[in-house]
Amino acid sequence: MSFGSVLRRGVLAGVCAGLAAAVVIWLVVEPVIRRALAVEDARSLHGGQSAPLALHAHGDGEPLVSRAAQVVGGAVTSVLVAVAVGVIFAVVFARLRDRLPERGDFGRSMVLAAVAFSAVSLLPALKIPSNPPAVGDPATVGRRTMLYAVVLLLGVAIALVVPIVDRWVAGRGTTAPTRWALDTVAVVVLVALVLVLVPGSPDTVPADVPAALLWDFRLASLAQLAVMWLTLGLVFGLLMERAAAPRRAAEDVAQGGPSASVSA
Repeated sequence: MSFGSVLRRGVLAGVCAGLAAAVVIWLVVEPVIRRALAVEDARSLHGGQSAPLALHAHGDGEPLVSRAAQVVGGAVTSVLVAVAVGVIFAVVFARLRDRLPERGDFGRSMVLAAVAFSAVSLLPALKIPSNPPAVGDPATVGRRTMLYAVVLLLGVAIALVVPIVDRWVAGRGTTAPTRWALDTVAVVVLVALVLVLVPGSPDTVPADVPAALLWDFRLASLAQLAVMWLTLGLVFGLLMERAAAPRRAAEDVAQGGPSASVSA
């Protein structure tokens, strides 16, 4: 299979993943955001600081961008981001295909999606969790972004280092159960170091933000990312398996295997 063919499948899988994430935004994330905006509105009525003026209000209090337009824009952005992720996913898959565990392309795709979700979504969410609109100081945006990027890069580094260690251990004749145990210990230790050593978010949660709202938003945001990676792995894996099916059938025919009997 050509690299261009793999890349096209990555784009198609990315579109499906983005649409799935957009559905989660609409059904799960958006209701929580509306609850957070209600907290902001109540805060502004009592003389507190309201939402960012560029999006929330202008002059007479009318929104510059309607909430419906923001939801549509978020859905479109979700698809575009997922397509870009799908392209990167396809490139990484093509580069590491023979090094990924599992025998079929579907299993390899799911393994890569699980590793990517853990490294670039789950770990940053644990250390620098996302906050609803009612939480966050605009003055700390730069620091929060930097910390999130650092954790993300460290997660990618862990995902790259552990397989290297695994191959080194395997080359020394270590049995598979021992290797898996060492890999697990390495992941736990490295993740713990990231969680302990990297500073946390500089923002504090205002007293008027309910704890349930905060955690609902964080879980909803993480669910959106999980659905995106799951859909990407599933669709890409299925597309790759479908593309490989004719080749496997031809090999079976050439070898006089089961497919030859069926074809006859």
